[in-house]
Amino acid sequence: MNPKRLLKKLFATCLSITLLCCVAYAQSINLKGKVVDNKGLPMPGVTIKVKNTNKVTVTDINGLFTISHDNPARLVVSFIGFITKEVPVTNEASVTISIADDAQSLNEVVVTALGVKREKRNLTYSTQQVGGEDLVQAKDPSLINDIDGKVSGVQIVSSSGTPGSSSSIVIRGASSFYGNNQALMVVDGVPINNDETGNLNQGPGTSRIADIDPSIIESINVLKGAAATALYGSAGAAGVIIITTKTGKANAKPTINFSSDFSFENALLPQIQDKYAQGTNGVFYDGTTQKTSTSWGPLMDTLTINGQPAKKYNQADLFFKTGHTYNNVLSVNGGGAASNYYLSYSNFDQTGTVPTTEFLRNALFAKYGAKINDKISTTFQLNYTNSQNHRLPEGYAIESPVWTIYTAPISYNLLPYENADGTQRLYRYSRDNPYWVLNNISNTSSVNRFLPTFTTDYKPLKWLTVTERFGADVYNETDNYHESAQSVSNPTGRIVLNSLNFRQFNNDLVASANHQFGDFNIDGLIGNNIYSQYSQDLYANGVGLTVPDLTNISSASTINFSESHYLQHKIGVYAQANIDYKRFLILALTGRYDGSSKLATDHSYYPYGSAATSFIASEFFSKELQEVMNLAKIRVSYASVGNDNISPYSLTTPYYSQTIRNITFPYEGQAGFLLSQTLNNPYLQNERINEFETGIETGFFNNRITMEASYYIKNLKDGIIPGVAIAPSTGYSGTTVNTGVMRNKGYEVLLTVVPVKTNDIKWDVTINFSQLRSKVLTIDGDLQQIGNGFSSIIVGQPYGVLYGTRYARNAKGQLLIDDSGLPYADATQGVIGNINPDWTGGFSSTLRYKQFNFSVFFDVKKGGDIQNNVDGYGYFYGTPKVTENRAPRIVSGISESTGLPNTVEVTGQAYYQRLNGIEESVIQDGTYIKLRNASIGYTLRPTWLTGSPFKSINISVTGRNLWIYAPHFTGGDPEVSSFGASNGDQGIYSFSTPTSRSIDFSVKATL
Repeated sequence: MNPKRLLKKLFATCLSITLLCCVAYAQSINLKGKVVDNKGLPMPGVTIKVKNTNKVTVTDINGLFTISHDNPARLVVSFIGFITKEVPVTNEASVTISIADDAQSLNEVVVTALGVKREKRNLTYSTQQVGGEDLVQAKDPSLINDIDGKVSGVQIVSSSGTPGSSSSIVIRGASSFYGNNQALMVVDGVPINNDETGNLNQGPGTSRIADIDPSIIESINVLKGAAATALYGSAGAAGVIIITTKTGKANAKPTINFSSDFSFENALLPQIQDKYAQGTNGVFYDGTTQKTSTSWGPLMDTLTINGQPAKKYNQADLFFKTGHTYNNVLSVNGGGAASNYYLSYSNFDQTGTVPTTEFLRNALFAKYGAKINDKISTTFQLNYTNSQNHRLPEGYAIESPVWTIYTAPISYNLLPYENADGTQRLYRYSRDNPYWVLNNISNTSSVNRFLPTFTTDYKPLKWLTVTERFGADVYNETDNYHESAQSVSNPTGRIVLNSLNFRQFNNDLVASANHQFGDFNIDGLIGNNIYSQYSQDLYANGVGLTVPDLTNISSASTINFSESHYLQHKIGVYAQANIDYKRFLILALTGRYDGSSKLATDHSYYPYGSAATSFIASEFFSKELQEVMNLAKIRVSYASVGNDNISPYSLTTPYYSQTIRNITFPYEGQAGFLLSQTLNNPYLQNERINEFETGIETGFFNNRITMEASYYIKNLKDGIIPGVAIAPSTGYSGTTVNTGVMRNKGYEVLLTVVPVKTNDIKWDVTINFSQLRSKVLTIDGDLQQIGNGFSSIIVGQPYGVLYGTRYARNAKGQLLIDDSGLPYADATQGVIGNINPDWTGGFSSTLRYKQFNFSVFFDVKKGGDIQNNVDGYGYFYGTPKVTENRAPRIVSGISESTGLPNTVEVTGQAYYQRLNGIEESVIQDGTYIKLRNASIGYTLRPTWLTGSPFKSINISVTGRNLWIYAPHFTGGDPEVSSFGASNGDQGIYSFSTPTSRSIDFSVKATL
């Protein structure tokens, strides 16, 4: 054979084989894979990217993914809190990738001011996050109540058990003497309104945060101190609640989630006596021929009526019903290669333990995100809510059914509630029959609310992002109060209409940059904020209803109408810089310059800012020590923030329509206005809050044990004080000044432990502790005291003390007794209680065992006085449980006339009716331990669902308020403040609708 010809054939054959191999090697490979953690558990939501390409995907709920690549390739696998991993691939058809925890961080990224996400390890201030699953698991209709007791330094107090009632949320104590001390609510970077609205008679209204469906929440992050909230301007001076909503996943098929909850609630009632009948001094009154409001009659066991043993009526059991709550949520989420979407609809329907009370909420939430190109991405979302609230008067109102039920005699049948002639059937005078109220008095409110947000991110450079975020909060509320004729307080009937139109707009333009300069990593932003708020309130009051059963105000014979408008603007510019040196030393600087339309022209603009640093000592630990203690951080911050906590137009003295003697203007076509008796101050400037904070954060054994502790001192100066008395010769009774000074200081500790973590078992334990001490240092010059609703502000005392009538005592503190043998009130009033607790805490434990989940949450409060007016008024009526001891007694004390121990015997009725006039007698220690939440759930095994359309199904049972230990409190729930969420309404327990103990059954399914 010719050698040259053979060589040519061999060369051609080799070339062909080589080309075929190259073609085979370069072809696109469709790779299937799975991502697991170091325990072998599947990891959903992990990003898989082919390096140096635009090909990217995300693992599904089972950790599975599919992606195509050209040979050869490297996959970049990344997930927050885990070490990014690169995996080389060639011709494999499938691959399993394991990723490990990042022990160099706290494995947590949190949302901070303006919606900026930061690694918690690098923060220089205190913040605490609550996950969306924890909120839903709590089963409370209000997302604020869902975090109650779970966050250190935050005090949340419910106002009532009526469905939809308000709650107060205060972070690190009061930040102002008056005005709004509640935390700012921010949803996806946009502030929203949380006013208390909806009640046209006594009692609380609804906190407008109730319009937000908890099921759409991804997480809630609480920014506590001024250094954390400075970027939000004066609106964030009292702390900020950052609410982040859920988002769909890119490159994911549609996932459908459905959940259905049903719960029943039983009222938590005060201790009421059930032994004695209506009457006085042991004499029976039948409530028909003889009427009285008291139950100081004979023993029921000895009472006969018409020769028969008297029937006993448990008024509370007969009146209060089992409440029911239905909550159904349907959501769909997914996304394409460059987009994601999340849609949710929820229907919430709660009927209260008081008949006819109800809260209904229909909420629709939609979010769509799209990546327009490599530089521009957008997100649009809309939250629409329609809510309906049906409530009844509470508190001291004569129409309040709760008052009458708590104090009604057990010997009297309240039904029927009408006499034969159609008038009310009453056992006493001056209060309505509670069953008549159910059918003849109503307070309804209807709210339509829109929360649109549009965000655009433009990334002109790799290290620079420009964000434009516009958000609005628009709602209309219509309230209607109807009181039929024959009412005790309005015999001719009454109708009230109230219409509230609210608009709030917020716009932020932010440029943020991140760049590495050698050992320095600099992260900064600069931005501009424009804020506007407008509200219109239309109020009409009609009395003298001329057409029975016509609930239209046109049937009123006299109608009074008022209208008010409020408009305010605020602009601000701000900047922030975070400088990280070698991941162990971090410096954070913040500055903001605000302008407010509510303040005097010369003081309408005011600067403030913060400086904070943290030192991560664990970066210098040896590898062996880091395996034990993987984080040790010390942080220090100082911030000075402004606060314009006054209403619009507070600089001017307005005119008001007048009633002079018996003439109400307008009169015979002539308007009549006079200047307000309060002279407003045209020179008001912003309040100033200066806060120092220091803390430590530690993590042990790969963060199986973590602890965070903080100490802070918050000083308020130039506090705005309204209603300060001035000389009557000025023609005014008072004015507003900038003179208040107050100090808050406290400790916060958060400890998290994971005692067990295996493939089958995971046990998490969290403990939090808070202690706050406040002190009023100055009000105005020599002024030592000023009122604040049901509490008082007194120099040298904590903010919010109870002030009133107290026992007369001698120099040794012994009770003084008068000649009748009874204690009496001191001639001068004084401090009788402090509503602030000594400390608060929480303990939660969550255990997962295979398909089962168990969780319990205890909430603890030590101290904090409560004025129990249910007992206070009940002492006169003879209805509290303690009044069952009616034996004659000698009250321990010193006779005021002789100076010797008292020896005069008195009856039980005389004793308790004397206490009715001494407020100190009903000040009770509010210490409690609550089993606030306990839950057990089971997730069906995936193998059981094979062949079905379901990916997962979970069933659970949850109990709320299952056990309350309150050794010194005789009411139903020591956590209630009966008159609402405002500053001066705290610490009062007084005839509000009782809160409830509930059991909830839930089913969740994913398609």
